[in-house]
Amino acid sequence: MGRRRRALALVTGLAVAVPLAACAGSGSGAPVLTWYINPDDGGQAEIAKQCTEAANGEYVIETSVLPRDASAQREQLARRLAAKDSSIDIMSLDPPFVPEMAEPGFLAPVPDDVAQRVTENVVAGALAGATWDDELVSVPFWANTQLLWYRKSVAAASGLDPAKAPVTWDQIMTASQEQDKYLAVQGTKAESLTVWINALVASAGGSILENPEAPADELTLGLESPAGEAAATIIGTIGKENLGGPALPTEDEGASLSIFQGDKGSFMVNWPFVWSATKAGVEDGTFEQALLDDIGWALYPQVTEGQPSAPPYGGINLGIGAFSNYVDLSYKAAECIVTPEHQAQYFATNGNPPSNTEAYDDPAVTEAFPMADVIRESLELAVPRPQTPYYNEVSTGLQQTWHPPSAVDPATTPTESTDLITAVLRGEQLL
Repeated sequence: MGRRRRALALVTGLAVAVPLAACAGSGSGAPVLTWYINPDDGGQAEIAKQCTEAANGEYVIETSVLPRDASAQREQLARRLAAKDSSIDIMSLDPPFVPEMAEPGFLAPVPDDVAQRVTENVVAGALAGATWDDELVSVPFWANTQLLWYRKSVAAASGLDPAKAPVTWDQIMTASQEQDKYLAVQGTKAESLTVWINALVASAGGSILENPEAPADELTLGLESPAGEAAATIIGTIGKENLGGPALPTEDEGASLSIFQGDKGSFMVNWPFVWSATKAGVEDGTFEQALLDDIGWALYPQVTEGQPSAPPYGGINLGIGAFSNYVDLSYKAAECIVTPEHQAQYFATNGNPPSNTEAYDDPAVTEAFPMADVIRESLELAVPRPQTPYYNEVSTGLQQTWHPPSAVDPATTPTESTDLITAVLRGEQLL
């Protein structure tokens, strides 16, 4: 109970009067399960329809779309769950917010038999992202990871072949600089910056939080370390030497892709959506086929040569609301949603990679994403962002102290971010 009380302090301020949705399943007919989904291209709604049909009248799944911004999704769900909203049956959760929802008991416990089934053939990164306090608390759905994307012409001119041998950040930074090209990264003051910092620190063998399950006033950061210094060196160098281009402080995933697709594109770290987006641009005449032919892909760059990288992990897990009137049915529905067949369908149509390895063997997947095997390999190496009920404080603190990239200094930035985040967690300072 002590563990739950600590996290409840985070959401007490959110437990304001929230309009509750009408009770699901009221009236005649099958129980209605409401699935709160993140915005996509209609893939989750289609799966809901298919699972409703497969249920043969046992339940009906209706979808309700959450805000587009991940932090806004978190806030809406936290407010409603703090008010014990029974209309939240199934929810699509961004992995960093899973601990915050699990700690105060907002997620219904995963039955042992369900846990066994939904974790079979699931990539390591997705299992880690669905777990809190050594216990599976959500159902892995789709998993995302960043790859190193590169212009084959630029890599060849530098004597690099990332598809055959891992490359380091130093190598791609040097190659971009020598050819007067831009290295596409995400330097904007947003969640994407936290993703980048975490991947660099983890790839260097460290971690942002050393004891993520500890209460707020006992959390210890691992940034004042060789791994933290290595991450700051890479970000600071790219910023100071203008390797990311003049708009680096405002570059998000979309802006990075635009740079990579342009005449000064060289290397880029980004999610798999970039392939389907570029392919669509070729089909509608925005880009030449030569651009698509010049794009290669490989595992995330290494920080230290010879030491495997720890690529970013993202995606969506399914949480079952603890206050739902239909917990058992919701878990049945969740199992239907995450079948390998549905995950493969979702990847091929919406571009979101599966957490289940069996789905990567689907012909529709390999046709739509020829780099599917590299994505699967990357997900086995991927490391989640800090898993803590206080993730919002940690992420916001990082963004405040590691931005803009040109101001990042390995001698001072790790200490500054450690001091700020520690003071916030102890209630000594506000973000």
